[in-house]
Amino acid sequence: MSTHLGRRTFLTSLSAAAIAGVSGSQLVAGARTVPAAAAAIPAADLDPLDLLGRMISFDTQNFGTGGKTRPYAEMIKAVWDSAGVSSEIIPTPKKDNVHLLARIQGTTSAAPLLVLGHSDVVPAEKENWATDPFTPTVAGGAIFGRGALDMKGMNSASIAGLLRHLDEGGRFERDIIVLTDCDEEAGDYGSSWLAEKHWGKLKAGMVLTEGGWFLAQPDKKTPMLITVTRQDKVYFNIDLTASGTATHSSKPNPDSAIVTLARAIDRLAGYLAPVHLTPVTRRYFRALAGATDDQRLAQAIRLLLGAKNRDTRERAATLVVARSSYPWLHSALLRTTSSFVIEEAGYKENVIPSTATVRVNCRGIPGGQKPREFLADLRAMMKGSGVDVALGLLPDQTEEEYLHDLDKSWATKPATLETPLYRAIERAAHETYPGATFAPALFEAGTSLTPWREHGIPGYGVYPYVIDNDQLVAMHGNDENIFVDALRQGTDFMYRMYDHFRV
Repeated sequence: MSTHLGRRTFLTSLSAAAIAGVSGSQLVAGARTVPAAAAAIPAADLDPLDLLGRMISFDTQNFGTGGKTRPYAEMIKAVWDSAGVSSEIIPTPKKDNVHLLARIQGTTSAAPLLVLGHSDVVPAEKENWATDPFTPTVAGGAIFGRGALDMKGMNSASIAGLLRHLDEGGRFERDIIVLTDCDEEAGDYGSSWLAEKHWGKLKAGMVLTEGGWFLAQPDKKTPMLITVTRQDKVYFNIDLTASGTATHSSKPNPDSAIVTLARAIDRLAGYLAPVHLTPVTRRYFRALAGATDDQRLAQAIRLLLGAKNRDTRERAATLVVARSSYPWLHSALLRTTSSFVIEEAGYKENVIPSTATVRVNCRGIPGGQKPREFLADLRAMMKGSGVDVALGLLPDQTEEEYLHDLDKSWATKPATLETPLYRAIERAAHETYPGATFAPALFEAGTSLTPWREHGIPGYGVYPYVIDNDQLVAMHGNDENIFVDALRQGTDFMYRMYDHFRV
């Protein structure tokens, strides 16, 4: 049975009891026993479930032009204030859409570690949720709410894990910067705008944000594969537009734009771009083969990795996806993807429109198929269909300019594995999930890491809680949730990761 909790009730009921038995003062990190608590940080702030509940309760929906993030940022700032951490709210030109920057001073001049977590969330279709998406709800061992997975859960785990160290009186050998950014889900004032205006505050030696998945065995709970992403797929949009005769709706016409577009959509929906394996994805799938308890999946992956020609590789990839417990994720890591996201046609019910358009959001694999190659394949596929295929350009941008930018993104190298942050993530993974396999990976989506990558600063990603496929599918969908126990274990992971920077 669900438990619907308002903000005040949620905080009151969870703040004390929820942290029993999971206090940071009881954890052992590496070979060092953590000393008894040395500061008086509120118990609610140390508890990731309580903190996540507060985060979810703020409606930070971003409908494409930024969200209202100031109240959320003010709540997080109060958490930092209680811990004695210096922080500042950085406003953007859009009212109530802000960034929050906190900095914990280190003991040396080593390049800072920056932890990046966006505050905005995608819109929620409230009528399709079993619960109010902005009322944190605990049911069936999981916490439900918009942002629970992406990425207020990560924000909660990373902040609560860091506060445990401060509560113990811990100090770090370098500055730790925690940036709560806005406009990650869309908008003009995201991390790139912030970097342009305040780079001196953001300059770091390495960055951690959302990304790598912590996957479960087929039982949906046992940790199987712990990943850290070191590269994002390349984001681009393509528009399919059909034209036809505009006329009165009482006289159906054979060249209806909507019908022509529907046929093109059906054709593309049945198309799979060719499989491309890169050094990053080969390493990932090799790790997956060794991690899974499903030997049929492991065998399919070995066939994929050993394929000598395209036909064998495509057949093996079909087997991998069919046998995977995370089929949509693993299909996305194998090829360029295309998803129908926005369709527009018509303006009045008694008029057959002259045009119909669908936007196709695409994600390419760096080092795999180039976006310009996928575009050419799509145009060849649609030749003679009556449908125009065009890149979704920015104002005053030419197609060749866009393709040139995409070529640069496609050629971006993965983050090096030779950094203190990567080593800390790897050690924390082995310490927190000793029975699971650890591996670097490709992120099938995108992040706010662009400005740091443009400066040559390595960036990595984790969602530090074990999830099942249903939870993965609910990301940006309905009834988004994560397991409460997984959130707590993910906070332990973040605590141990920070421990490797402690003096």
